[in-house]
Amino acid sequence: MAKQNKKSTGGETHQTVGNRNAYLTTNQGIRVSDNQNSLKAGARGPVALEDFVLREKIFHFDHERIPERIVHARGSAAHGFFELYESLDSITKADLFQRPGEQTPVFVRFSTVAGGAGSVDTPRDVRGFAVKFYTQQGNWDLVGNNIPVFFIQDAIKFPDLVHAVKMEADRGYPQAASAHDTFWDFVSLMPETSHMIMWAMSDRTIPRSLRMMEGFGVHTFRLVNAKGKSTFVKFHWKPKLGVQSTVWDEALKLQAADNDYHRRDLHEAIEAGQFPEWELGMQLFDQKTADSLPYDVLDATKLIPEEVVPVRIVGRMVLNRNADNFFAETEQVAYCPANVVPGIDFTNDPLLQGRLFSYLDTQKSRLGTANFHQLPINAPKCPVMNFQRDGMMQTEVFKGRANYEPNSLPVAGEEGGPRECPVTGFSSFRGRPEAEEQGDKLRIRPDSFADHYSQARMFFESQTPNEQAHIASAMVFELSKVTLAHVPPRVLANFRNVSETLAARVAKGLGLPLPPKSPSAQPVKDLGASDALSIQKNMKETLQGRCVGILIADGSDAATIDKMIKSIGKAGGQVKLVAPRLNGIVLSDKSTVKADGQLAGTPSQLFDAVAVVLSQKGTEMLLNESAAVQWVMDAYGHLKAIGATPEAQPLLEKAGVVKDDGVTDTGKAFVAAAAKRFYDTRESRLRTLA
Repeated sequence: MAKQNKKSTGGETHQTVGNRNAYLTTNQGIRVSDNQNSLKAGARGPVALEDFVLREKIFHFDHERIPERIVHARGSAAHGFFELYESLDSITKADLFQRPGEQTPVFVRFSTVAGGAGSVDTPRDVRGFAVKFYTQQGNWDLVGNNIPVFFIQDAIKFPDLVHAVKMEADRGYPQAASAHDTFWDFVSLMPETSHMIMWAMSDRTIPRSLRMMEGFGVHTFRLVNAKGKSTFVKFHWKPKLGVQSTVWDEALKLQAADNDYHRRDLHEAIEAGQFPEWELGMQLFDQKTADSLPYDVLDATKLIPEEVVPVRIVGRMVLNRNADNFFAETEQVAYCPANVVPGIDFTNDPLLQGRLFSYLDTQKSRLGTANFHQLPINAPKCPVMNFQRDGMMQTEVFKGRANYEPNSLPVAGEEGGPRECPVTGFSSFRGRPEAEEQGDKLRIRPDSFADHYSQARMFFESQTPNEQAHIASAMVFELSKVTLAHVPPRVLANFRNVSETLAARVAKGLGLPLPPKSPSAQPVKDLGASDALSIQKNMKETLQGRCVGILIADGSDAATIDKMIKSIGKAGGQVKLVAPRLNGIVLSDKSTVKADGQLAGTPSQLFDAVAVVLSQKGTEMLLNESAAVQWVMDAYGHLKAIGATPEAQPLLEKAGVVKDDGVTDTGKAFVAAAAKRFYDTRESRLRTLA
């Protein structure tokens, strides 16, 4: 007999959560027939506003945390501008895409997803990449991530995803980590997460810098021109410095070295005039192309390889000013995917459709008022005229009697006040095929959404062997933290559909037998490799935007240090001196310098490359200093270039450094080696990878 919990008021009873015969209900006690799909008009149609199950679920989720953001709580942001390269008037009537060379102000916020506002910068996590364009037609918010796909296909599952990945409900930990029971339990039961899991376990989620991340709009949007013609678009941000990541051990040690590593890096780069820059790219395609693809462009767990639809670069974004006040700007900025301008429109992506509802409600909860748009960081830089009035924290002083429309009273000096404008106002694209807009109201997903493994396989097969090893090792680490014995085999059964090799490597790392392959709703396709999906295949050999740490001590050669600073600076890099003490370092020419960092508090993981410039006496002293040995050992273990004077060789030997292409002297060879930055060939000698 089922156990019952009797309510204290009245005679109603509720079955316990653990009862297999318990039914999922809304907060009003109404049984839910389908908790996996939002209500749509036809399988690929728009989401219906009458979906009270979706609305209640998202509404409750949006209000769970006050006032910290539920996700993306820890953020860093800066001001800048977007500059158009070429007119896109044939593709879109959006004003900011009309005049080449014109600059549009922007405010960009980067964030981690899972951790709270007080967490650290460098956990393994997706990074938010949100851009607010202050255009002449109003604000456009392009709210995306540093990964082009997402975990789920339908917004009704978003509360479940976030609940699973956040701190566990009974214990309040782990913070900012996915390596725990509830996340992997959810993943194991949701095959649609497979593609995103490949990205999440890759080096994409342990970036070197916010300045070295790609950004993506994730969803398929529409661009509409003045004639009403629609073009599908996927948005890309390409960093001028290239995409760079850390290695896992380095990311862990960065947390100890500097909780604010990414925030500090962004702030200091802008302060130094090394303005971060991205180029905006668009994948543009029509309905015919969309229909020809072996996956659905409305499915947010899918991407279109750049080899299939090339990315067209249309402009650049430069961040050239830090926020003046962190709370007033970075914390109070409110992004919403529904903020679009004429010429940019939505598709029926069910995840996007849910986001259009969710964000506006979230901002009211966080900022306490429907007037959050009046905060300076959120206010448009074009005229705002309507009849919305009052509300908490109203800052506008409206004059006149009329607060309704239409009216015939004087408003703002004009009879009747502002009116709708059918010609230049926003109007939704009307050309969608009727089949998408009509049909029975169903909680269903189209068959085209059912292939959960083909693109996950494509991503894995597109990586270098070293990157594949990192993915497998990340999965071993994460699943080793799962205490529920039935979950890892379920995950492995899913992974066998992605790659038998990957599943076998993870199983071996966990010491588990391979379980039978889980069934796949659709046959898994071999889509080929896409080199654009690999970080290592696309690394830029440059010192631009990078920092080199030089370890010095009393007696270090002044001429060598001076020459290195000049050559690294000429190559676009920055130098920081590290020494056993900050002040009074006496060099070989008897000059005295101040170090930028004290050795014990400035570990080598803070730098992109390192050099050791020591005299014989300085080396002898530091051979007995564990921080110095660890400084060199970590640089070598984190696959960085190391330059050293002949006198410093004993320190390198004690740190276990073996000569390779990344270990050089302190001359031109070091500058060239440092530009490469990543020496993966040594990794197999240093650690066991899955």
